Amino acid sequence: MDRRSKEFLLGLLYCCWIYGVSGSIVKKAAAAPKVVRGLTQNLKTLPFEEGYMTLFGENNVNVSPDGKSVKLLLDRHTGSGVTSQDLYKYGFFSASIKLPEDYTAGIVTAFYTSNADNFEHNHDELDFEFLGNIRGKEWRVQTNLYGNGSTSFGREERYQLWFDPTEDFHQYSILWTEEHIIFFVDDIPIREVIKSESMGAQYPSKPMSVYATIWDGSEWATAGGRYKVNYKYGPFAMELTNLCLHGCAVDPTMIEHGSSDAHSHCGEEDEKVPREVGQLSEEEKAAMEWFRSRYIYYSYCDDRARYPSQLDECPGRDPAKPIATAHMRFGRHHHRHHRKRGKQNPHAASSSATADVSA
Repeated sequence: MDRRSKEFLLGLLYCCWIYGVSGSIVKKAAAAPKVVRGLTQNLKTLPFEEGYMTLFGENNVNVSPDGKSVKLLLDRHTGSGVTSQDLYKYGFFSASIKLPEDYTAGIVTAFYTSNADNFEHNHDELDFEFLGNIRGKEWRVQTNLYGNGSTSFGREERYQLWFDPTEDFHQYSILWTEEHIIFFVDDIPIREVIKSESMGAQYPSKPMSVYATIWDGSEWATAGGRYKVNYKYGPFAMELTNLCLHGCAVDPTMIEHGSSDAHSHCGEEDEKVPREVGQLSEEEKAAMEWFRSRYIYYSYCDDRARYPSQLDECPGRDPAKPIATAHMRFGRHHHRHHRKRGKQNPHAASSSATADVSA
């Protein structure tokens, strides 16, 4: 190759690099659509002590003096977690969360609902999971759901975000009703799961508690376990505020023997909020399409390796759509739940049968 050809090739590579970097920046800096309703701005929040209690890692759970926020720490000794004082039969659950910064490989933080303590072999679950990464790479966000112990059937979706979740607080919310489930980020709906006949008992329907946890997931969380938690950068902090628990509380004594037919007790607002939140406006539907067209990079619905046949609950597959399955790794149950105070478990977080999609 002569000198002129080499210069041309180097120039071309440089232009491609500039285009790629600028394209990435533009995508990252894209302004989110304005959602007129502002779901969480006008909702009642509650102090930590009124709605939550320590799950594990008591010394790593730091509640602010005014009780409005809580910091969960992960150090080389243990992670930490909190859980709601009540179980709920449907509701709207939300928290404003700030994630650890810098090198966070191997770290798992989660905001989720579950009833694994009460229904060990047929539990339900709704997950926001945040998976850390090496320096210079973004946190990955995953949503998932299980019903009636269906942990072998993963319904994972993975996303990038249009902001840096370590720079400031952002609101993450889960709506769960008898008809559908919606995951929100900063009041933008990012995923809706509508109850269908094909899902049957795999649609979550039993009372659940709300959890927030941070823990060491080195075995699987980043690149299938290639990158571990490095505690020289610790302790790592997950911060939560603007805590919302609007749902129909259930008397735990009614389900202590595994009965799913417990009666719930709803105040007027706790009944009203989930019903109104679930009525998406046209602007919110457009915002969800905006998000899903830009930031979703894995969906179980498109994974032909896991599910060769089209699933009835999923929309039709696009044959031209690339599927990120090359680095898939499916874990077993990485973690367990412990509601009772004083019973600590460094691996308490959301259940798994988790798909690991390296990015």
